[in-house]
Amino acid sequence: MKHWQKSSFSGGGDGNTCVELARTGNQLQLRESEAPDTVLAPSAYALSGLLAHIKGEGIR
Repeated sequence: MKHWQKSSFSGGGDGNTCVELARTGNQLQLRESEAPDTVLAPSAYALSGLLAHIKGEGIR
């Protein structure tokens, strides 16, 4: 069973408007709480680019 961790930027409570992360071996997986059956498993490069874009830094 995966342990999903809610983003600290999603606010408190158990609402359905958050992004969750789980680790499976050496890979991180992402899902949106509104659609928990849809899981993304991006490559490290793609995840790095996504996080940089979210932070407004552009792709490194």
